Amino acid sequence: MRRLATVLAVTLVVLAGIAPLAAAAPPVADAAVGDAAATAQTEPSNESAPPDPERDRIGWEDGYWHNESIDVNQSDGLTQAELNATVARAMARVEVIRELEFNTTVPVDIVSRSAFANSSGNSSYSEAFRAFDNAKFEALFLIGEDEDSLGVQQSNRGATVGGYYSPAADSIVLVTDNETTLQVDELTLGHELVHAVQDQRFGLGNVSSRTRDGANANSGLIEGDANYVQEQYRQRCAEGGAWAGSCLRPDASGGGGGGGPANIGVYFVNYQPYSDGPAFIAAQKRQGGWEAVNDLYDAPPQSAEQVIHPERYGTDPPTEVELEDEHSEDWERIRPESRLDYAEVGQAGVASMFVYPWYAGEQTRGYDAIPNFRDTWFNYTDSGDLSPIDPLNYGFDAAAGWDGDRMHFYQNDAGEGGYVWRLVWDSNAEAAEFREAYEELLTYWGAEPVGEDTYRIADGPFADAFHVSVAGDTVTIVNAPSVGELTEVRSSVDPDVETATPTPAATPAPASETPPETVTEPTVATEAPGFSAVAALVAVLGAALLARRR
Repeated sequence: MRRLATVLAVTLVVLAGIAPLAAAAPPVADAAVGDAAATAQTEPSNESAPPDPERDRIGWEDGYWHNESIDVNQSDGLTQAELNATVARAMARVEVIRELEFNTTVPVDIVSRSAFANSSGNSSYSEAFRAFDNAKFEALFLIGEDEDSLGVQQSNRGATVGGYYSPAADSIVLVTDNETTLQVDELTLGHELVHAVQDQRFGLGNVSSRTRDGANANSGLIEGDANYVQEQYRQRCAEGGAWAGSCLRPDASGGGGGGGPANIGVYFVNYQPYSDGPAFIAAQKRQGGWEAVNDLYDAPPQSAEQVIHPERYGTDPPTEVELEDEHSEDWERIRPESRLDYAEVGQAGVASMFVYPWYAGEQTRGYDAIPNFRDTWFNYTDSGDLSPIDPLNYGFDAAAGWDGDRMHFYQNDAGEGGYVWRLVWDSNAEAAEFREAYEELLTYWGAEPVGEDTYRIADGPFADAFHVSVAGDTVTIVNAPSVGELTEVRSSVDPDVETATPTPAATPAPASETPPETVTEPTVATEAPGFSAVAALVAVLGAALLARRR
């Protein structure tokens, strides 16, 4: 039994619709592992099984070689014997790619999406935790005051999770959209099996974090490793690959699909490790093979920034941001029990905040926080296809240069909320660049300047007052229900409303309602909703995005 029952390694259903469908990238060459690895690269599936080895070895598990045929037909669902054979062969295939031997067989269950959604929404939270979480996502302009962030995150989870591995139970659960016959997606199975072998060899319970940025940093390693292997698995299953024609995929019809997340912005916060993680793993592997990747489990990345920018791993630790409370006696700090009393959202949170308007609104004309958005947000291969291992760019200018952040949340006697968010940047210029983009974001959501550094959104899901100040490399954002209450949340703020001459605001783009979604801060990095970078990361949302730009 593992140490932490809460640790989950989860795979998200890939969203159809972020950009044009990605074609298969050229296979990434792996170092050979004895004869089995060489066979995986060069030989097609065998019609008859080779003899079993005298002892367990990489590429063979529970009587099945990675490249042998198995008699499985899942059109009417899988029998237990068929599932056992599928899991054993998939374990052998993961071994060949990842060059790690499983210690034990991993039990696998399959559940329908409706059953999963019904079983995963029973958590209870304190009012302090709920207020804290609501304020965090409101500060990112992802979930408005009219939404419950925990309910939104639960809706996302039920719609997008494709499977998970639980170290506490040493088992995998696969979630299928086919409600009538429970079928396996072998690529998702392979992804979750990577988590199982990670846990058996490195102990996932030892990798933990209590902030969103820390969770994304850890997931950049854990999910990046699994997604990198999954992409190698997909290439071998594709036409011309070593396992072509033998990989199980569920029927395209006959199921109630999970649909998209309730809030794509929150999804993007948690998706960052699944986009940048595989490239981070690939960079480490190029330098020292799988041994270098294995060493990462003793020294995981310290921030999502180090995953977004692999060259900063080990050389650019995040700044511990200092932030003293200055609230009046009518306000108090929100301090949930059994968790940190501050939030750190990291570069992934900052980037998602700026990206969300492109998906939340009817149109974004006039919003320029990310110039040349389509070519900046999406990463393309030399052939012009969306990158299969790093499709989204969280390192664009407005978010790059993040060096640390800290959020404090407050509540007054009337139950109204406010917050202070301090961000430290690598340079004064990058702090100023963030402030400029943040003003664009405020304008998009309907803000007008009412004084020097002071803004007010009159109505909508983010109706509040804001004060934004820059001191060298540090930006401090103060939020309150009204301009007059800004000094009650932070006494050093000077809204200067009466003496300032506000400049006319640019015409704001209409902001549609903010749908719900997202994921609570996990106690360990692996609980973030997972993402299967292999499936269809393109179609619906991308088409809608492009349609709005025409």
